[in-house]
Amino acid sequence: MKYSTRTQGICAPQIDFEVNDGIVNNVQFMGGCAGNTTAISALVEGQKVDDVIKRLEGINCRYGTSCPDQLAKALVKSKGK
Repeated sequence: MKYSTRTQGICAPQIDFEVNDGIVNNVQFMGGCAGNTTAISALVEGQKVDDVIKRLEGINCRYGTSCPDQLAKALVKSKGK
């Protein structure tokens, strides 16, 4: 299933991703620091949703959140559908 979420407190205003059978795929940050967001996307590709949330949730860059944290929040929301 495809998801798109608006972010808060980070440079990238939107994150698009897919979750199929509990696995994260095709994460794309719209904007933000290309090196970091590309790395995050590559590292979470094919990982279990719960594992990604566990690893990324609570990482702080500024304003009490970060690109990884916002992805974790979006994944939590996707579980509630």
